[in-house]
Amino acid sequence: MNKALTLTAALLALCSCGQQAPQAGYPIGQVPFTDVKVSDPFWGARLQASREVTIPLAFSKCEETGRYDNFVRATKPDSTYRVGGFPFDDTDVYKTIEGASYLLQTYPDAALEAYIDSVLVLVAAAQEPDGYLNTARQMNPWHPHAWVGPERWSEVEGGSHEFYNLGHMVEGAVAHWQATGKRNFLDIAIKYADCVIREIGDGEGQLERVPGHQIAEMALAKLYLATGEKKYLDQAKYFLDKRGYTTVRNAYSQSHKPILEQDEAVGHAVRAEYMYSGIADVAALTGDQAYIAAIDRIWDNLVSKKLYLTGGVGSRYDGEAFGDNYELPNLTSYCETCAAIGNVYTNYRMFLLHGDAKYIDVLERSLYNGVISGVSLDGGAFFYPNPLESDGRYDREPWFGCACCPSNICRFIPSVPGYAYAAKDKDLYVNLFVGGTVTHALAGRAVTLTQTGGYPWRGDVRLTVDDNRAGTFTLRLRIPGWARGEVVPGDLYAFADEAPSAWRVCVNGEEQQGALEQGYFCITRRWKAGDEVTLELPVAPRFVRAHEAVEADRGRLAVECGPIVYCAEWPDNTVDVLQAEVAATDALTCEFRSDLLGGVNVIKDGELTLIPYYAWDHRGPGKMEVWLKER
Repeated sequence: MNKALTLTAALLALCSCGQQAPQAGYPIGQVPFTDVKVSDPFWGARLQASREVTIPLAFSKCEETGRYDNFVRATKPDSTYRVGGFPFDDTDVYKTIEGASYLLQTYPDAALEAYIDSVLVLVAAAQEPDGYLNTARQMNPWHPHAWVGPERWSEVEGGSHEFYNLGHMVEGAVAHWQATGKRNFLDIAIKYADCVIREIGDGEGQLERVPGHQIAEMALAKLYLATGEKKYLDQAKYFLDKRGYTTVRNAYSQSHKPILEQDEAVGHAVRAEYMYSGIADVAALTGDQAYIAAIDRIWDNLVSKKLYLTGGVGSRYDGEAFGDNYELPNLTSYCETCAAIGNVYTNYRMFLLHGDAKYIDVLERSLYNGVISGVSLDGGAFFYPNPLESDGRYDREPWFGCACCPSNICRFIPSVPGYAYAAKDKDLYVNLFVGGTVTHALAGRAVTLTQTGGYPWRGDVRLTVDDNRAGTFTLRLRIPGWARGEVVPGDLYAFADEAPSAWRVCVNGEEQQGALEQGYFCITRRWKAGDEVTLELPVAPRFVRAHEAVEADRGRLAVECGPIVYCAEWPDNTVDVLQAEVAATDALTCEFRSDLLGGVNVIKDGELTLIPYYAWDHRGPGKMEVWLKER
């Protein structure tokens, strides 16, 4: 069996088939990854690293660590077999297939598609007739994994992760179906979801349970959109409605009080962000005003009091958790990679709900800093936590026994094209500045645009209309908060200078005037092929201060340039970077270095050199600092 699954060199190329899931339901619709083709130096390099290194590595680790063998063993239960590993090991397979599926859209590869199909044969064979699939129980039902409990669902609010496994299965299956048009994975996920719906609920003979580790909520909302079957959305809402009412109630898993009474981000940060994504899904897809109010309150608390400058979340190692308001230490910051990814998920859904660019501003901050810091430039080494300060004893690892962060990077990075655009009726939102082409139907008629430019290192963005069959439509260009003098929504961080905003929009060379609508510059016209929109953004280095209540950053300054947060690292400096001092009046200079760290803007403050935070620890472990002492 292992020989049949051995990775080949063909895994270094990947595929594209355009099958699009229904997008109805949200007030604003996501332009799916299947509609976007990336040709961007910055994100192209990351997609290439995923294609050539990260995803092949993850598949090889699934094979090497027995992830595939678990599915084989599940078909032949053995009372003498000692179940090891983690009860969520199945998700590493699902997440890697998800990431590979996103890449299949950009890099066609029949060999990779066949490899995925061969893995799915094992997964399908392990599924029980009624749809249940959890190898940590099935390999030895008499003595299952210690976290799983004696019966189905008996420990699902604790450590069994049965619903967590379902969530990642659904997320991977929908992506695979969208990319390939095949139902082999989707049918497995539907069968397991139906099993859960039959057995969990308020009906006669059903059990009242909620996920111990959330993600099923957002996944079931996605399955509803893919199939049109409302029962999946209903089950997502059931899981949220029942939270805080079952026997397990603790802040760690956000079950300390009912959802509609919550107003603070607490507990395990990854679980929380996945749950917040699910709340936003249910709020957006049902229009439930109580849910909208709840997620608005939680989001306000998170962004105004618990968000790191890098877009990372979760300050405590203990419980991988949020701390108190303004508790944002740097050396001991946890900022798990998975939590930063979860922050992207939450903020995108908040945008789909409200249509405000401030959510994309937070998403972009997480994306360019807290997320991509979690994987090396070559795609082969990983951070689990992402501290904002290092005393030299922290280094990326080639893999982890608990592999949730590397496998999450596998699934997330290839999905980035799906966050670049959104649409509503005859409005096309340009949210991220990623070079490439988008083709999407507005009110049933296709529009094709090509985006080019030097973002994030330069502020020039160019959009060319290649084809327009939609007639008159509105192009909504996000003007990033950092370009408008706002570091983040609220007062948690602020620029230390009073530099005026200097962004500019032109159509066919003619400057446009107009007020922003929820952070977007809107241009409505009957577009024709060849029309060109240029956006000029003031990418320049600036000092940032934190709110006085953030004790760890008091008397300190950070530097950012455009969407990128910077740090001082040992290889570039002769001074001890942990003792380096700067002043808000210092003249910062910026220079692009194509020979350094894959090509980056380097910032100088006198003798002090700063590099993008995401790129630290590529030249050996050593000291690093984001928040520098203010002279």
